[in-house]
Amino acid sequence: MKPTRGANRYRNYTDEDVTLLRYLKEQLDGGGSIGELSKLGREELLTRARANAPRVTVVENMFFRLLQELVSTLNPLDRVTFEKRLNGAVAVVPFDEALHGILLPLQEQVGRLWHEGHVSIAVEHYVTSQIQQKIFSAMNQLPVAEFGVTVVVACPPGEEHDIAALAVAYHCRVRGCRVYYLGANVPIAALAKLCTDIKPDLTILSLPVLRSEDNVTELIQHLVDDVSPFTDLAVGGHGAVAVRDQFQNSQIHVLDGFNDLDSKLDRLMQTPALHR
Repeated sequence: MKPTRGANRYRNYTDEDVTLLRYLKEQLDGGGSIGELSKLGREELLTRARANAPRVTVVENMFFRLLQELVSTLNPLDRVTFEKRLNGAVAVVPFDEALHGILLPLQEQVGRLWHEGHVSIAVEHYVTSQIQQKIFSAMNQLPVAEFGVTVVVACPPGEEHDIAALAVAYHCRVRGCRVYYLGANVPIAALAKLCTDIKPDLTILSLPVLRSEDNVTELIQHLVDDVSPFTDLAVGGHGAVAVRDQFQNSQIHVLDGFNDLDSKLDRLMQTPALHR
């Protein structure tokens, strides 16, 4: 394996590397010999690891059942059971898996239940607060990067839903970036001032909710005029993907997910600071 290194000097492994390492650990825990395993070679080991993939389905099913259990405690709200199950689940799996397998899907489900009238706005806010606490706690355990790619993450004016933005900020911190997380409903003037001062390599705006055409047009114009002279811009979320062409026509990259974000960060990390 030849992992790259982030700005914090941590090794960054590919998904293929992680699959291989997990398979090797399983084999060694089961009594396998590292000498015998090494004789098989990388490709054969990967083939066997992929054949072992049904275990992933077991994990996904476990998360699905947990989400059902959590949702069942919300109407009426059973705070003690909800927090015990959520805290217990997040504590026993790697946080990245908890984030993508539990926390983000939970937020999406509860948002949908609120829109459909099955839970109150108070319950939706309560669940959001619980998820925010988990992500902030995990982010605070990460080292603070002093060097490397600088990323600003925010929600544009009028956007109060910041869980996706917070997850992006956490992901960038894991990658060793210097992250400025601004949160929800950030005025463009304030965003532009910060970008003028620090000149980040990348500024990411989260738009999880659909916006009117006029609102999107106005937002893009402000971003192009006031922010893009000082930073590379990217947007993500359902609200951004729905009007992809409008953003891309203004040279604003639309992120399709965390893999797309990783590709963007990889390119920035491979570019010398003077040429970003």
